[in-house]
Amino acid sequence: MSPAKKRASPGAEVSKNGTSANKEVEISAEDSLKLIELGKEMATAELVLERRAQAYLEPVYAKRRAILKTIPNFWPQALTNLPGTFLHLQHAQDQDALSYLEDIWVIRDKTEPRCFTLEFHFKSNPYFSDEILTKEYKYLPPPAESDVPNADGITSTMLEFDWEQHVAPQATKIQWKDDSKNLTKLYGRVAGEEGDDMPSDPGSFFNFFEHADDPFDIGMAIATDLFPEAIDYFTGNAGESLEFDDDSEDDDDEDEEEIDLEKPRKKQKTA
Repeated sequence: MSPAKKRASPGAEVSKNGTSANKEVEISAEDSLKLIELGKEMATAELVLERRAQAYLEPVYAKRRAILKTIPNFWPQALTNLPGTFLHLQHAQDQDALSYLEDIWVIRDKTEPRCFTLEFHFKSNPYFSDEILTKEYKYLPPPAESDVPNADGITSTMLEFDWEQHVAPQATKIQWKDDSKNLTKLYGRVAGEEGDDMPSDPGSFFNFFEHADDPFDIGMAIATDLFPEAIDYFTGNAGESLEFDDDSEDDDDEDEEEIDLEKPRKKQKTA
């Protein structure tokens, strides 16, 4: 049986005897198949756990939803605290329009829960007549095959899910009340230089809805980060906490004018 070759782990740079360990290693075709099957089993287990967690959390999110609606300015504040959104909220009118936001909700696709639709619920406002603005990340299923699900409903096609290939963001036309309030017209998205897919200026936050593409991955950040951690984003406690060094308080007492420029160390998350 001819052996197949596989690259060694990039982390194993130096062996015990000091020689380079970043070289090709040989593995039999039989062992290679075993590792592939093991990888599939692990991916299946992770996908099952993810789906079960989403199903378990859904009624909890529904309970949370009712409570958050009673807290003034909850979602505008939480959204503002999401890293990167300041680029899209640079205009005072954007901030004012978002002050009417009273709810954000995520609806998962029943066939492929990694795809979703975002719902932004607004109070009556002077900018647009829509009560709900949606941003759908539509699932594009691969060609139908004889793909038999396992006992947990997972198929081989699900294991091959790829965001770039199987997801199509959709645009939503906003019903602006007046041209003077049309924020996407006043602050349009400015295209980048030739060959650059990223806009040079995102313009209004509401371009996120009226343009199908999402070059800044705002939707993914909202669905997978902001939505599950909404309370922490509202209070400003989202993300890793910082742990400062206090190796020697005596040193500070001896030289009060000395400035410690060492950056705070990130505290490692525990599983």
